[in-house]
Amino acid sequence: MEPAIKLMPGVSKWDIRQKVWDYMEENDLANFPRPVHHRIPNFKGAYEACSKIKNLDSFIKTREVKVDPDKPLEGVRLATLQGVKDFSVPVRLDAKVHVDLVVVGSVAVSDKGWRIGKGEGFADLEYAMMVSMGAVDENTVVVTTVHDCQLLDIPEELMDDHDLTVDYILTPTQVIKTDCKRSKPQGIIWSKVDSEMMEKIPILKSLQFREKKAGKDVTLRDERLVEKKERQRMSVVRKPSARGGSTAKIKTNPIEVTRNSEASEEEMESGCKVQLNAPSRVTAVYMGNIPQSLRVSELKIILRDHNALPLRLNWQGAQHRAFLDYKDEVTAEEAVTSLAGLSISGSMIRVELARSQRGNRSRSQTTEEPSKQLLV
Repeated sequence: MEPAIKLMPGVSKWDIRQKVWDYMEENDLANFPRPVHHRIPNFKGAYEACSKIKNLDSFIKTREVKVDPDKPLEGVRLATLQGVKDFSVPVRLDAKVHVDLVVVGSVAVSDKGWRIGKGEGFADLEYAMMVSMGAVDENTVVVTTVHDCQLLDIPEELMDDHDLTVDYILTPTQVIKTDCKRSKPQGIIWSKVDSEMMEKIPILKSLQFREKKAGKDVTLRDERLVEKKERQRMSVVRKPSARGGSTAKIKTNPIEVTRNSEASEEEMESGCKVQLNAPSRVTAVYMGNIPQSLRVSELKIILRDHNALPLRLNWQGAQHRAFLDYKDEVTAEEAVTSLAGLSISGSMIRVELARSQRGNRSRSQTTEEPSKQLLV
């Protein structure tokens, strides 16, 4: 069956989500809640798709099932309701439990098993957490339910090591066994986790403590950026000592772009040096030609997809632009490389180091309405 939604070469995860959400809205293919944007769509025919799970051998033989709370999975939860009522118990981190079947929602999926969620990464992370707990293994079956229009030819190159793949796809009209050969997450990839996720999911702290005791590297993404910044910012200079040997002297690079309450937008963009109380090196990246319809929350998901989340996001949606603050030049340049060729809703986004914009903007532009500064 030909996919209802055609994907162009170079498509991103965000493009795919947007195309699916737009298509389902335009063709009235979803139930409450609407609109479907930024959700796992509660597609029409969800109960018919869910009912097919009862015919899967994996479901018939399963003892423990984990079902995500997404609205279109209500039919699966109903199918397991009696078991939940009679046999369910709270599960501790150290509990000896094996989950035979995991049911997740999707925004898009391919018949090869590649799955795209709504962009927050919780389903992937929850599975990785269960791996760390020993609750799932290579024998655990992963099932998703979608509308037929959500079946797309997703390019494999969009898939990362932390992305969860699926073994079965249930739609209102068919059951697809993917025979996916790509490995599922092998545990928590701490370099993909940031402090924001740690606050949203408190159990991560317990898992981090346990894995740290086991000798694993549990450094978070933002902590790695700090370490990388320090390595770039500091160098060791040797000089002769009074005893004829050598001593080590720490040399700190000059402070670059930073922001405080007194620094103007023009100063921040031009790369003018602003002294702060504590040594720091912050480099801004300029994003231009942003579609006016794009929301800040959507941009954050796009940046997360490209491993380019900044320290701060200076949003100027009315002017179709944003400034992203990174800890140093190295991470800023990596973000520019990662975002190169980015297209959002058909608009090619201009991405470059903000200091290259010196002199390109008039004073009148820098005194436009104040922008919203958001922590990400």
